Amino acid sequence: MGFFLIIVLVLLLWITIDLHLGNKKRKQASSSQLEMTGNATFIGDGDDFFRKLLSDVDAAVQEIQMMFYIFRDDDTGHMVIDQLCKKAASGVHVYLLVDYGGSHGLKKATINRMRSCGIHFSYSRKISFPKFFTSLNERNHRKITVIDGEIGYVGGFNVGNEYAGKDPKFGYWRDYHLRLTGEAVKGLQDQFLLDWKENHPSSIESTVSPDLQKGNEAIAFHITNGTDVEEAFVSYINKATTSIKIGTPYYIPGQTVQTSLLRALKCGVSVQIILPMRADHPLVKEASYEYLVELIQAGGEVYQYMNGFYHAKVLVIDDSFCDIGTANFDQRSFHINGEINCLLHSPDFVSEIKEVIKKDLLQSERLELKRLQDRTIGNRMLAPIARLFSPFL
Repeated sequence: MGFFLIIVLVLLLWITIDLHLGNKKRKQASSSQLEMTGNATFIGDGDDFFRKLLSDVDAAVQEIQMMFYIFRDDDTGHMVIDQLCKKAASGVHVYLLVDYGGSHGLKKATINRMRSCGIHFSYSRKISFPKFFTSLNERNHRKITVIDGEIGYVGGFNVGNEYAGKDPKFGYWRDYHLRLTGEAVKGLQDQFLLDWKENHPSSIESTVSPDLQKGNEAIAFHITNGTDVEEAFVSYINKATTSIKIGTPYYIPGQTVQTSLLRALKCGVSVQIILPMRADHPLVKEASYEYLVELIQAGGEVYQYMNGFYHAKVLVIDDSFCDIGTANFDQRSFHINGEINCLLHSPDFVSEIKEVIKKDLLQSERLELKRLQDRTIGNRMLAPIARLFSPFL
């Protein structure tokens, strides 16, 4: 019994020191902001996303660089792999980088098949010692695709049956993704190369870098690794004078962001949030309850998407600008994960996204305060446990 207790104490000490040092290192890290121009096309439907993506992949003649947080070993995953193998066999250089935690379900046989057909495959952020718990905790949540250095994709879609709307557990999958052309594609490519270099012993030998034309829209990328997302969101919220619209699958903002939203409400700014009706991860819903109660009591409007699962990551401020990318309104995106968000200021594009949100609101049900106050005893008991683990959610 004494030996077992010593083992437990040593393990707890290891976890505490490991996570503390990891948190300290992330706080010292810096984010980067790239300001460019480009042309953005919004994609919100899984069928549309995979159709456009695979059509662009099929048209590739030189190079495909692809990075996803989740890449499933299922029908949709194999559909993408088949297309990548076909292009690799034709002489196109194909690079696929997937997060080790998010894509741990990839079978060894599938990885061997990819490598044997000519795909350069690598995991991002593999677990390592002695910083086992920090390396387990820090995930690469970015989703980037670059084709021939001319076409780029960034946003919320991963690769798997659920994202194509083929998983009956979730039904229709609602997400926000961007297809980019113009010089902004270079920003996505540069980040892919950085992530590849961080996780692969050999760098990419040759990269296609065409002369890209300036686009019609000002586009800025905010690239983070566990720092500055919270500060950026607070600065955006503080600029609002009329309206704030948020779409997120998880609402665990922490006190700093929550206070900014409450202050905006007090100043007469409209705040609308769209969330999924049901959660796809344990505790995330319970961890959000106290924040949502506080927000609704202050006059905020919270809606739950009814037509499937809502996975969008979007923030729209007034008619001024919108932020679409990979970061959720939660502590993991704010303080742990690697993320990339895209800021667009074009009045026409902002107007388009506001119309998209308006349609999503029509397929949502407003969450009333009474429903939150009347939740079950089980939910009430889980809430403090969820809040305890909220820094990791």
